[in-house]
Amino acid sequence: MKTRINKDREFYKKLGVLVLPIAFQNFMLALVSASDAVMLGALNQNSLSAVSLAGQIQFVQNLILAALTIGTTVLAAQYWGKGDKKTVEKIFAYVMKISVAISALFFLRATSAPGILMGFFTPDAELVQSGKDYLQVVAISYLLTGISQIYLCMMKNCGQAHKSTLISMIAVILNIIINTVLIFGLWGMPKMGIAGAAAATVIARIVELSLVIIESLRNNHVRLRFCYLLYGDRQLQKDYWKYTLPVLGNELSWGGGFTMYSVIMGHLGTDAVAANSIANIVKNLIACFCIGIGSGGGILVGNELGGGRLELAKTYGDRLGKLSILFGIISGVVLLGCSPLILRFSNLSPQAYTYLKGMLFMCTYYMIGKSINSTVIAGIFCAGGDSKFGFLCDTITMWLVTVPLGFIAAFYLKLPVLVVYFIINMDEIIKLPAVYRHFRKYKWVHDLTREDDTS
Repeated sequence: MKTRINKDREFYKKLGVLVLPIAFQNFMLALVSASDAVMLGALNQNSLSAVSLAGQIQFVQNLILAALTIGTTVLAAQYWGKGDKKTVEKIFAYVMKISVAISALFFLRATSAPGILMGFFTPDAELVQSGKDYLQVVAISYLLTGISQIYLCMMKNCGQAHKSTLISMIAVILNIIINTVLIFGLWGMPKMGIAGAAAATVIARIVELSLVIIESLRNNHVRLRFCYLLYGDRQLQKDYWKYTLPVLGNELSWGGGFTMYSVIMGHLGTDAVAANSIANIVKNLIACFCIGIGSGGGILVGNELGGGRLELAKTYGDRLGKLSILFGIISGVVLLGCSPLILRFSNLSPQAYTYLKGMLFMCTYYMIGKSINSTVIAGIFCAGGDSKFGFLCDTITMWLVTVPLGFIAAFYLKLPVLVVYFIINMDEIIKLPAVYRHFRKYKWVHDLTREDDTS
């Protein structure tokens, strides 16, 4: 009995060290988007709309970076659990090369043809011009983010989650402060508006990257080694893409489906768009802890799998699955409790207010599905290299069910806005039976590490 209590304490201690910092980090990042929306909305509607559209460029980049970091976590967590720091550094160097190359393409495209990119999203000349001004400044942050996010990912996987969170927190707070100063022209600074928002993002990313590089140079930390940048491990690279490509497909499939949701809601009128925008911001803020359980839990399970402790990893996976249900319910209750406050301070038309009230209620049970799927699919399954299931699950539920049904409901049946919103938010719920069945098969319980044959 005493041994079991000690093991429980060890589990929750490990989980707390990972989950709380990662959840807080996700919350702070979501807070930047929320503050941007509030500040630019206070400036004028066109500024908010232009940045929202221009932000789709970084949204795509973030989807790719998310896939790269999840793929990195699959291997890095297991090799770190095994105690193989050398292989972790090889993974670090290889992923950094990929991330820099991809981020450089986004940077070059945004600086060389910002008008063409904005033209994909809107024909409005004023929005295109404002978006161009924003992209030409913010583009440098794409390159900086591509480097810093890989550093931060390695810190989370190698016992430095708290420092990763501290660095992100500093960057986020700095971003919000500089945003306020430059957008509105405070403290004697010129009122830069939309360009100020872009400049604030770039400055924050410079500080973030500087801090992660300084931290990585400390003793016993995983470092970016030049020799591994030049000479890679081909077998390790094959392993990386084996587990990362399905995740990349999953991210792009989900991102495309999410974009289609925005298209559907965007054709239901400005009231629906305004309510949906606020509902999404609220969902993202509340869901941060659920996502933190998935990220931290995945690292925790991966460490045990890589260390050869398969039964312990299986036990941890079972506990995480149960915790995800509990925290999903808690998140839903928190959202429900915050709804009156959100409605009170939302500056919406009476119709949009009614829409938002219904949307927030639907988000409460959505959180349960979000918590379970984030923990099990993105965390536990990926920890053992089972990344294909998530790709198939999201592709089927979104592209064969919710997106087609949403289009039919909105454009052919002309159903009410809240009915359409209910349909397009079913994806996290309808996945649950398949996720549970797959979880109980325990195909994710695998040690993916290899022995290092090099000297």
